[in-house]
Amino acid sequence: MRPEDCLYTQEHEWLHKEGNEATVGITDYAVSQLGGITFVELPEEGQRVGKGEPMASVESVKAVSDICAPASGTISAVNTALADEPQLIDEGPYEGGWICKIVLEEQGELEELMDAEAYRKHVEALPE
Repeated sequence: MRPEDCLYTQEHEWLHKEGNEATVGITDYAVSQLGGITFVELPEEGQRVGKGEPMASVESVKAVSDICAPASGTISAVNTALADEPQLIDEGPYEGGWICKIVLEEQGELEELMDAEAYRKHVEALPE
């Protein structure tokens, strides 16, 4: 999956829509700010999540950060490989480092997310 094809939150989660389901992860920017992910607390399959609510967390050498749902829905798949290999997020947050898949409840919520260009501008405007 390509970053240009994703939608983004201001909190640096990405979402890639495929029909009524979406793959979710954290962005390259988030990975660079965290530096060296050492642990991932994954959501549960079947868990219902609300837009903006914490659904998982990542721990790095610098911090523990919540990962919030970019859209409401039900977790349909979890990237269980991250339990043993959390560095997959560092190595490829848009490939093997995805967090989960969500069956979307409210397609309209996606209109509140940024496209790749808007997200790029958002990151450029952040203080160093």
